[in-house]
Amino acid sequence: MARGRRRKLHLSKIYTFACGKPSVKENDQIGQPGFSRVVFCNEPDHYEAKIRNYADNYVSTTKYTLASFLPKSLFEQFRRVANFFFLVTGIMSFTDIAPYSAVSAILPLTIVIAATMVKEGVEDWQRKQQDIEVNNRNVKVHNGDGTFHDTEWRNLKVGDIVRVEKDQFFPADMLLLSSSYEDGACYVETMNLDGETNLKLKQALEATSSLSEDSDFQDFKAVIRCEDPNAHLYTFVGTMELEEQHCPLNPQQLLLRDSKLRNTDYIYGAVIFTGHDTKVIQNSTDAPSKRSKVEKKMDKLIYFLFFVLFVISFIGSVIFGIITKDDLQNGRMKRWYLRPDDTTVFYDPKGAPIAAILHFLTAVMLYAYLIPISLYVSIEIVKVLQSIFINQDIHMYDEETDKPARARTSNLNEELGQVDTILSDKTGTLTCNSMEFIKCSVAGTAYGRGITEVERAMAKRKGSPLANGVNGNDKTEDDKSGKSLVKGFNFKDERIMHGNWVNEPHADIIQGFFRLLAICHTAIPEVDEETGHVSYEAESPDEAAFVIAARELGFEFYKRTQTSISIHELDLVSGKKVERVYDLLNVLEFNSTRKRMSVIVRNQEGKLLLLCKGADSVMFERLDENSLDFEEDTRNHVNQYADAGLRTLILAYRELDEGEYVEFNKKFIEAKSSVSADREALIDEVTERMERNLVLIGATAVEDKLQHGVPDCIDKLAQAGIKIWVLTGDKMETAINIGFACSLLRQGMKQIIISLETPDIKALEKVEDKAVVTKASKECVLQQITTGKAQVTASSEAYALIIDGKSLAYALEDDLKNLFLELAIGCASVICCRSSPKQKALVTRLVKLGTGKTTLAIGDGANDVGMLQEADIGIGISGVEGMQAVMSSDVSIAQFQYLQRLLLVHGHWCYRRLSTMICYFFYKNIAFGVTLFLYEAHAAFSGQPAYNDWFMTFYNIFFTSLPPIALGVFDQDVSARFCLKFPLLYQEGVQNVLFNWRRILSWMFNGVYSAMIIFFFCIRALDSEAFDSAGKTVGREILGTTMYTCLIWVVNCQMALTINYFTLIQHIFIWGSIALWYLFLIAFGAMSPSISSTAYQLFVEALAPAPNFWFLTLFAVISALVPFYAYSALQMRFYPMYHGMIQWLRLEGQTDDPEYCNMVRQRSIRPQTVGVSARRVARTHR
Repeated sequence: MARGRRRKLHLSKIYTFACGKPSVKENDQIGQPGFSRVVFCNEPDHYEAKIRNYADNYVSTTKYTLASFLPKSLFEQFRRVANFFFLVTGIMSFTDIAPYSAVSAILPLTIVIAATMVKEGVEDWQRKQQDIEVNNRNVKVHNGDGTFHDTEWRNLKVGDIVRVEKDQFFPADMLLLSSSYEDGACYVETMNLDGETNLKLKQALEATSSLSEDSDFQDFKAVIRCEDPNAHLYTFVGTMELEEQHCPLNPQQLLLRDSKLRNTDYIYGAVIFTGHDTKVIQNSTDAPSKRSKVEKKMDKLIYFLFFVLFVISFIGSVIFGIITKDDLQNGRMKRWYLRPDDTTVFYDPKGAPIAAILHFLTAVMLYAYLIPISLYVSIEIVKVLQSIFINQDIHMYDEETDKPARARTSNLNEELGQVDTILSDKTGTLTCNSMEFIKCSVAGTAYGRGITEVERAMAKRKGSPLANGVNGNDKTEDDKSGKSLVKGFNFKDERIMHGNWVNEPHADIIQGFFRLLAICHTAIPEVDEETGHVSYEAESPDEAAFVIAARELGFEFYKRTQTSISIHELDLVSGKKVERVYDLLNVLEFNSTRKRMSVIVRNQEGKLLLLCKGADSVMFERLDENSLDFEEDTRNHVNQYADAGLRTLILAYRELDEGEYVEFNKKFIEAKSSVSADREALIDEVTERMERNLVLIGATAVEDKLQHGVPDCIDKLAQAGIKIWVLTGDKMETAINIGFACSLLRQGMKQIIISLETPDIKALEKVEDKAVVTKASKECVLQQITTGKAQVTASSEAYALIIDGKSLAYALEDDLKNLFLELAIGCASVICCRSSPKQKALVTRLVKLGTGKTTLAIGDGANDVGMLQEADIGIGISGVEGMQAVMSSDVSIAQFQYLQRLLLVHGHWCYRRLSTMICYFFYKNIAFGVTLFLYEAHAAFSGQPAYNDWFMTFYNIFFTSLPPIALGVFDQDVSARFCLKFPLLYQEGVQNVLFNWRRILSWMFNGVYSAMIIFFFCIRALDSEAFDSAGKTVGREILGTTMYTCLIWVVNCQMALTINYFTLIQHIFIWGSIALWYLFLIAFGAMSPSISSTAYQLFVEALAPAPNFWFLTLFAVISALVPFYAYSALQMRFYPMYHGMIQWLRLEGQTDDPEYCNMVRQRSIRPQTVGVSARRVARTHR
């Protein structure tokens, strides 16, 4: 049955040349290891297919299943040393050596583990729901009788024939058989695979492209032999056996799962790979595991506390053993009331060593409260809430793109506050990656009067007035604003525009120039049927700028088929617009190795033309020696454009004769049809011979404007003491001028340039072999690095290091990389030009490992993924180049300018909050553990706990858990405005002043001191004195509860003294925790004595009526907190940290006093700092 009218060939909108014809060459790889897959099309239940047992199409991304959740999740939890330790002590609590009940020991561990497992379960359930939604999507599959029916994705099998409609996702990896276009082409969006938003063309084999109706598949049979499942998205090798024909298959016929059908009504395809065999799932590897430096140090602290725990347990056990042995000497009992002559093994003087060992185990269980069991859970809660605040920050929301900041992982929040070095991509990160055609050079004449942002910055740098036009007139107001009326086109020159180019001396060459721009591309034209306006969807912003420029200047590309390109152009003879159709014979595609693209076309006069555009580094060497009339002028213009920060391409052409083309086309088809592993190399070899002896036409120059706010952002980051490196693929001149425009470089800053573009090296490259050139190049780089290092060492001035890609390759070798890093660290800014994606990742690794400090990489394209994953923190810009960088990042933002708020505000806050919170956790647990130790020492290390079992259980869970979480989420030492006003505050995180060993140990000492004050105050105040009006003395239960009350007050009031910024939630949590203790004491005491034990009616009958209890609590709290308060007050008054200075400034109302603010701020301006402020300061000192 027909499924709709088939679209005619002439309605196709984009086609690159692709071979759909069978090849006579046999593929010798098929059937070999790695190429053994056999697919029986339209026979999914073929007996041989069943034997091969291919994977089904059900995809699961969950971490657990219903059966594995409990064991696997428990295993994950108990991999943590602290959790495993508490599990062991929990098991031991069921024995007689336990100092507390088993239930009270197991309950906190159960709550902590359960909370974490619930979180894991909820996250995995959300993944499960996504899997269910994907697996239950519907697709039409062939019944076997010429009809199709709907079925779920999960039911598909290898060999099924599937029909996919427009804007649907492909359910599996499929071979394209035919489409709604007669020639079997279709358009695919691969954003879910590689993040690229441009459409890709796919082309069915000619042998199957005629299968246009559902009924055509009733008797369709074919066998596909191809490669085994693998993760290579852009390669595919196979053959199709169809009616005794052997048709080679290549990536042009492969439709990948999770890509989307666009601009095509429907396609038919044969399922090749299903489920976890599909390429997208094969590529689904886990991102590198990243942990912050704070978290790593916290692990060391945990191990340190374990060491302390075992040491004090050992000391106590030794003393206990000695005392126990002395209890019975020659039949005389020293502590007769313990009846050492009739006791258990735990206190037997005759077996003192055994008793000491058993006591050691008891002590380990008792002092386990030194380890903060709820710390990990609390940190996870805090980090998730911090991430929510980052995501909801309206100041990092980009209204134009409707994209907020997104913390894709919460593990690295505090790491954002410790960044020492930023490694940034340029295009799309510092710049917009929104190209505008602004200048060009044709036949040796420069056209275009536009002024770029870099030129403005250069003019300011030189102190010269900026001309608005070539003749100094004021007509080009648009130049000042930098805005263009047409997106992608900002060209202004009356000699070219409005058809005036026909009056130029080289009008024929100008015509060829714009004709080449209109023909040599792979853009998709979209014609508005109502207005007739033509818009374009191109593979890159550069490509779009070229076809838009051609359209605006009279050469409108409006239609393309597989075999032709149609344009409206101005006829040089008649002066009228005419329609011209060019037969499109071949497209020689662009790649990063070729650095050029070409098309071969036949014009209406029958001439064969090769039109080529590419980078100057590969184009000038391909020019015909007899056609170099204006090469020198063009070179000069290209260099001038690079100086102005523009991206340039060289345009050239060549006329072909028929015989030459026929020979080329035969070899080209063979190379394209090849299914060997070196297919691309064969194609490059064929095209290399064709793209020679070109005739130069001219050069284009497009501007990639700086993103809004980039110079100010870099200025703030530089004032914060953060080093900024730029890693770009651009030419050195372009990168340097962009550096000046965004204030990475400034006038007067000395430049150390490391380059292999020297006369000696160039001469060697022409005459010597590769080994000699390599050795000489390496020696040259070493000499330049050594000289540069000597310059930096001998001077206190600011230096900038600029190195090109060739030199960088040698500088990153093992014997040079440390020397290179030393030089780079000594420079104020570093720019690496012509860098490959691999070099970006290697430089990032070098900085990360070489300095040992936190590195942040930021980029927007697929070529930045390695750098983002290698850095401690990867920031993805959700820009023009798709979402690949964002998908590989830890945090995504819409524009570079938001980086200053992300780091200087959220980074600083998160670092400070987490650091203080962790220190506080250890403080309160040490205070609790030391009171237990002191009481046990007071009780001759008998293993008797000072507190009721349930008091110990709920200490970390209820009475002290919420205030530190509130601190970790809400506390602010200074406001966001002051974080940005005084960027040096950020150095507190870079230098780690809030979480170094000195600060950690001081918090621990505070905990020990507080415990000693509480214990000795309570012991001395209550020892052998009447506690109430009845004259009763205190017992263990009253002493322990009084100590516990003092401890709850002290640790919660300590939190109140620590907080800088009170909110209602913090008040509720702090004072509510204290109130909860009293409510618990009353409620718990009202329970049966079998449950409350020593706490039965304790508060109501003993503590509340006794004035001593209330006075002792008051004096103990004041005495424990006074030292901390006094130290903090003295430090704040006489030796304030940087945040303290800002707090004083705010308190004294001097925030608007320019002189005082400048005095504070000047501490952040250092001689080697880059940025606008540094430039201003440097100018005042000249």
